Formats: sequence, C-alpha cells, structure tokens
Amino acid sequence: MRMLDRWHKEAGARVEPSRGLDAFKVQAPGVVAIPSGGFRLFYTAVGPAKPFPECQGYILSAVSADGLRFRPEPGIRVAPRPDIPHLSLRVLAPSVTRVADGRWRMYFEARGPAHEPTVICSSVSRDLLEWTYEGVRLRSQGGVGSPRYVPLPEGGARLYCCASEYGPDGPGRSERLSHDVVSAVSPDGLDFEWESGVRLRDRRGEMDEVGITAADVIPPERAGEDWVMFFSAWQDLPPGAVAPRHPSENVDAVASGQSQDFAAASIAADMAGYRSRIYTATSRDGLLWERRTCIVEGAGYGGPGPDAVHAEDMSLIRIDGNRYRMYYAACDRNGVWRVASAVTSRE
Repeated sequence: MRMLDRWHKEAGARVEPSRGLDAFKVQAPGVVAIPSGGFRLFYTAVGPAKPFPECQGYILSAVSADGLRFRPEPGIRVAPRPDIPHLSLRVLAPSVTRVADGRWRMYFEARGPAHEPTVICSSVSRDLLEWTYEGVRLRSQGGVGSPRYVPLPEGGARLYCCASEYGPDGPGRSERLSHDVVSAVSPDGLDFEWESGVRLRDRRGEMDEVGITAADVIPPERAGEDWVMFFSAWQDLPPGAVAPRHPSENVDAVASGQSQDFAAASIAADMAGYRSRIYTATSRDGLLWERRTCIVEGAGYGGPGPDAVHAEDMSLIRIDGNRYRMYYAACDRNGVWRVASAVTSRE
C-alpha cells in the first residue's frame, strides 16, 4: 500500500480558531502546494465576523513554508451569496487544482435552506486569493457535497463526492437514509458525467452507522499498484443518547432563530455522543473498493488530543519524495474544532 496505511499524528494544530472570522468553528480543510514554494490551506470556518447574520460558513486560507506552521490570511476566499438560493448560507469542503490555462479551480459544497439539496460548485482564481464564481458542477436529487478532485492517469479527472438520500419528504423534512461515496468524470473539469453505481456505501459496520462524510483518493503511480481511498465516517450515538437535529438539516432552524447561532447548534449535535474516524479502502480500478482499516482516531470523550472526539474530512498532499501529509478536521473533548495533521512513515 505504498506505506499509506501507517500514519503518525503530528503535534499541535495546523489551524485553530484565532480571530473573528473563525472563532466559532474551523473544519473541512483542502491543501495545495504553491508553485513558488510552501503550502496554502483552505478551510471552512465561521465566527462573529461573518458577513451577514444568517451565514453558516465560508472558506478562508492560511499559508505555510513548511506545511506545519500556518499563518492565517486576511479576508474570505469564497463566501455564500444570499442572491443564489443553493449558495445562500454556507460554502465548505474546498478542493483546489491547477487548470490548463494557469489558473486555479476550486470545487466546493454549497448549501442553501435545509429543504434545498446541496450542490457542488466551482470558482476560479489566478492568484489563489481572489476567486470568481463559475456555477454548479454537480447536483443530485438528495444533495451532493464534500468534493475531492483527482486527476486520472489516462487524462481528465474524477470527482469523488458524497451523495445523500432522504425519505419521501426530501432534505430537511425526512431522515437521511444514506450518505455514500459516488463519482463523476470530466475531460475539462467543467462538464461532469456521473459514473454508475456507488464507490463506497456507508453504514457497513458499527463505526460508520451514521454515514461517510468525505473521501480523498490517491491513484496508482505505477502499474500493479492499488488506488487508495481515505474516508471519514461517523459512529452513532450510544444506546439511550439523544442528539439535537443538526441545523443544516432542520427546516425549522430559521423559524426558531437557530440559523443565527449555527456554530453553537452544530457543535451541540457533534458532541451528543457521535464519534468520527478516518479509514482506508483500496481498489484496482478506482471504482470498486474494499474497506481496509482505521488509520486515525482519537482517545474518545474526555480523552486528550485535538481529535479526541472527531477526525474527518481529510485532504492529502505529497511531501519530500514518497511521503504524504494528511490535513483533517479535528474536534477535542471540549467541542473545539481545529485542523490537525498526520504524516506517513518513511520507507
């Protein structure tokens, strides 16, 4: 598995709440190498300096020379737009790639009201700082999100993402029945075609009873190697525990005023007894996958470490030769979300 099943957590946090734009919640990172050197980490955040009262999150950035010590950059990279229903409340889970004309393209999940299915959108930039909205790249009946853009060895690209299925009343009114990993392919990064079937189904064991939240993939580098997927999944509540409904899936949240305190309401749901962890899966063709093992998990409620309760929504990048670094969203025993990291062993 190219040493991709042996990971060591790195001490401290890469990004943590530190200012008005991200004081409430930091999560869902996406990393990219800067051509001139160093790294830029995009991440989802929300804080008291949010651009309008109903806003539930936006994408910020931080830069680093070594991939460990990051400096938050001023301003918002991509923000919700109240004039566009499917983009009106929250943008999250960035995945950034270089395009043929030298610009950069960011894919991200966009959310509107709870009854509006989530979609995957894109924006473009020449400098990784100022971004121009392009439009919707993928949509599905129950909603789709958590995009991860993966260039294919034969050309073009595959977008791995998570699709939701709800009961008969749809998002915001019915229980979510599944949140599976699916995929779509594109020759140019703009027009995507869904691939048939499901790449990885959720709820296949006691530690992923609630659903898969994200999946990132490393294609094979040489003939005979496997594709490797990293995915995060949530474990359900302990017997007898009751959790408040997450505000992003609650159509009554706006009426109750919950939308104005989205971070507090979402963290209350996060900390109701759920756990999340990061796992691996392998494939010969990038389409049919076999689960492997858990590679990142915390100590549990009351335990030490930035990822005691949750580890999820990872983004990977190759570093110094054959090693990889994984940035992931981490939540500690106090309900504080940060971006943490882990690195593969040296071969």
